[in-house]
Amino acid sequence: MISVATVAVLGPGSWGTALALLLVRNGHTVRLWGHDPAEIVPLRRERENRRYLPGIPFPPALMVSADLAEILAGVELALMVVPSHAYAATLARLRPHLPADAGFAWATKGLEPGGGRFLHQVTADILGERWPAAIISGPSFAREVALGLPTAVTVASQDTDHAHRVAALLHGSNLRAYTSADVIGVELGGAVKNVLAIAAGIADGLGFGANARAALITRGLAEMVRLGLAVGGQRETFMGLAGIGDLVLTCTDDQSRNRRFGLAIGRGETAETAFAMIAQVVEGAVTAHEVMRLALQHRVEMPITEQVDQVLHHSQNPRRAVEMLLARDPKPEAV
Repeated sequence: MISVATVAVLGPGSWGTALALLLVRNGHTVRLWGHDPAEIVPLRRERENRRYLPGIPFPPALMVSADLAEILAGVELALMVVPSHAYAATLARLRPHLPADAGFAWATKGLEPGGGRFLHQVTADILGERWPAAIISGPSFAREVALGLPTAVTVASQDTDHAHRVAALLHGSNLRAYTSADVIGVELGGAVKNVLAIAAGIADGLGFGANARAALITRGLAEMVRLGLAVGGQRETFMGLAGIGDLVLTCTDDQSRNRRFGLAIGRGETAETAFAMIAQVVEGAVTAHEVMRLALQHRVEMPITEQVDQVLHHSQNPRRAVEMLLARDPKPEAV
């Protein structure tokens, strides 16, 4: 067992709050940070995240603050859990306050908006090689983690010792943490699955049934593997928790905001209305365009992802998008 550590969790959304609660349950000293004092004040007053995780009280050991320097003072690990669009800016704010002997990890799923870079590339650009870094990903709905329901995740890092340290912090009676050296594969799985969950939601919103959903998941996995191998990921990663595990979860359960967003689109809502209904960041809506950018760069065919991008960013009719997928020429089934 790892000794008690001091951990800063950066991002008070549903996933950040859930990870903070998990770490406190594991006996660690945990500090939860948010950039907006107006968001932090009710968390401190109510000792609960009533917006994202209502009914789950904060334990006394969980500290909440909007003061980044205070949050990071003396920590052994800084864990970033902000949306992808805020990742680079928050990392730049964090760097001057991060202790020299601390480690870093992120649980953000997505690519850099506008540039399409992997978040490990953004991390290296801002932090350099001074701090060891790891990504946490896998099939993990925030509320279930916050409630202590059984969950398994993957921790990936090029630094094997750091991967094991982060996994040990997370590992407990209700969460099993596996390690990997395939940072790119774990990142890509977490990004692409959100796009495919939107596709599955659209198909279900159109009433196309379970057969269509199973086909989208299966052929979506083939797209994920093709692109993953092209950018340097390992095939076995996509057969694991960060690949098919997360993909099945987000495509089949309405706790997934990406799936719910797709359902709304399939039922005829505009993207703006669907965003308002979800009232949280829908990573797949941003990531679809960046994944397609990556696919074009590497000349990888991704027809499902392409149609999601067309629906969200090029005014494609959702029903027409599915018809175009079905109208593709027959071919041997292969990755």
